Amino acid sequence: MEQVKSKKEIIYELQQEILLREGFKPTSAEASGEFGLGTIESAFPNAVFPTGTIHEFINATPEHQAASGGFITGLLKTLMQQGGACLWISTSRTIFPPALKSFGVDPHRFIFIDLNREKDVLWAIEEALKCEGLAAVIGEVRELTFAQSRRLQLAVEKSKVTGFILRSDEQKITSTTCTARWKITPIASVSDDELPGVGFPRWNVELLKVRNGNPGTWQMEWNAGQFVEIREKARELVFIHQSRQAG
Repeated sequence: MEQVKSKKEIIYELQQEILLREGFKPTSAEASGEFGLGTIESAFPNAVFPTGTIHEFINATPEHQAASGGFITGLLKTLMQQGGACLWISTSRTIFPPALKSFGVDPHRFIFIDLNREKDVLWAIEEALKCEGLAAVIGEVRELTFAQSRRLQLAVEKSKVTGFILRSDEQKITSTTCTARWKITPIASVSDDELPGVGFPRWNVELLKVRNGNPGTWQMEWNAGQFVEIREKARELVFIHQSRQAG
């Protein structure tokens, strides 16, 4: 005789199915922590960074745009491990392709599409997100309406491609269907052992909104090809300093 599921079990299964459709994979040893974001990943349902969905980044200045681009490129290192190219679409490209190597990705795996009108940029982003063979799509726009974000979300629900939208008009922030809303700002780098020169890229990472998750703020650094939380790095440096003194 087939066992009848309880109401609680049915609700749980429906919740897991909804999360899966929204890009949140079930917790597993392989999925958990795969992006190396540390405590940031715990802010998402199942503690897994959502892929196959849309992330939006709010940028008030060109410096913020550059910081968002660097942070996203760090994420692409993981997204592009399984193959596939990445499309970067805009009206005025801000990324410096050779710098992509600093984040562990090869510039030749990127296709840059430069268009004259933002209307064309949005159309190209939507069409690109329908291509299942792509690892990710990045689009730079001034603003994004709810209806436009809905069209992008419908596209990735079928293709499972991850989309990153960089919005440059902070004054026109509206509700969207995007799974997460970020704000990445640069912070001063610090060289190790007080050596002269510029240190590794550092960012203040704000997760302003996340569906079914917990927003928060973190300070991160890109160091030795991976994300490092500055708080944890500070503890490590203190330990090394104390060890040297003890020795």
